[in-house]
Amino acid sequence: MIYRVLAALPITAASLLLAAPVALAAQEPISGEGAYGPADDRVVTTTGFIVIAFFPFFILMMSLLQWRLEKRKEARKVAAKRIESAAGNSWHAGW
Repeated sequence: MIYRVLAALPITAASLLLAAPVALAAQEPISGEGAYGPADDRVVTTTGFIVIAFFPFFILMMSLLQWRLEKRKEARKVAAKRIESAAGNSWHAGW
């Protein structure tokens, strides 16, 4: 593994050194503006509210997805147990 890291190090350094002038050439004079425009109080507040609303929504959606997948897993387990018992293999474990 260390050999892979050592082999990738010169390639990474060379690509960063080649990309740095291109990244610096496109800069305008430093004005504090981002890609959106000037970041005044309204923009920052709106962005903060969007971030605050995103995370509970994301957690809700992922929880619903996990709940749905758990229901499917339990249904598959019940169906497999039903097929197994119908085949007559009810003595698979225990006394």
